Amino acid sequence: MTKRTRRNHTPAFKAKVALTAIKGEKTLAELAQLFDVHPNQITAWKAQLLDGAAGVFGSGVASAEAPSVDLKALHAKIGELALENDFLGRRAHQGRHAERKAMIDRNHDLPIVRQAKALNISRASVYYKPRPVSAEDLALMRRIDELHLEYPFAGSRMLRDLLNREGVEIGRRHVATLMKRMGVEAIYRRPNTSKPAPGNKIYPYLLRGLKVDRPNQVWAMDITYIPMARGFVYLAAVVDWFSRRVLSYRVSITMEADFCVGALEEALTKYGAPGIFNTDQGSQFTSEPFTDVLIANEIAISMDGKGAWRDNVFVERIWKSVKYEEVYLHAYDSVGVARASLGRYLDFYNRLRPHSSLDRRTPDEAYFDPTHFMAAA
Repeated sequence: MTKRTRRNHTPAFKAKVALTAIKGEKTLAELAQLFDVHPNQITAWKAQLLDGAAGVFGSGVASAEAPSVDLKALHAKIGELALENDFLGRRAHQGRHAERKAMIDRNHDLPIVRQAKALNISRASVYYKPRPVSAEDLALMRRIDELHLEYPFAGSRMLRDLLNREGVEIGRRHVATLMKRMGVEAIYRRPNTSKPAPGNKIYPYLLRGLKVDRPNQVWAMDITYIPMARGFVYLAAVVDWFSRRVLSYRVSITMEADFCVGALEEALTKYGAPGIFNTDQGSQFTSEPFTDVLIANEIAISMDGKGAWRDNVFVERIWKSVKYEEVYLHAYDSVGVARASLGRYLDFYNRLRPHSSLDRRTPDEAYFDPTHFMAAA
């Protein structure tokens, strides 16, 4: 087998790939095939472009004339930089291997060997190119998604056993890897139900014993995996707890905080601010860009924690309706088709689909005319 030669991508190429990913018109699998780049690398370039976008609008003012060299001050500065390097190195080592690998800059003057050593990863792993998601794994991920909706308490071992009974030979570790890629996990009472990114603040759960009896009292948000004919996307939605109405949604090819922030800001612009906003402890919802929006609008932040597993079931019911009544009936050919079809279904869900829990009224009727329920209560 011939060894693949190392490729040094130009900044222009990286920008082109990242901009195409931001447009969100193709899945990661399609982009990887189009540009011959691994999906993880595309995700990293997209994140780098978004993080550096603010620099485009910087002042660009040149620094003043450099002062004369002061050896004492220079030695002090070297000491400060040594402390900063030690701090940054320790923080970098706390990240996962994939995150540290994404920090490698092949065009930087610092040699790859030195970069890998500073990030505490092997040089061999820098050049390793893992295979993109195969068609077989995509089919398995869809089936795991279906089983997760039916048995949300099932972990990787139970899902492995269920798949084995269907004639699918698969191990627990492979199932766990696919579940992690999909962003799903078993729902049951346990400590540390979901782990946020290191350093992100966790907020207390505020809904225990609370009677939700009016619109805009409590909003909730969650993310779910959407299978397609070739690849997959993620759907995030802001839901009014009382009426079950989907207030806003976003479809993204990657699972990052920016598309969740966009859905949140749209809901706030259209419907004002709720009293409480509830999510799980996922890194998207504990990130500063997301929580800063809630804090700026003086919204109380609530997060599911130990012993609050039942509250996940509320949003899971909505995802179950979306998938069985829309997603599993279609094989979306493109991200654009998926986004349009999901938009049509969510409009039907809000305006026309009656709910037994709403006395056979629609979410729109319960949200815009809640007096019927208030009087019944």
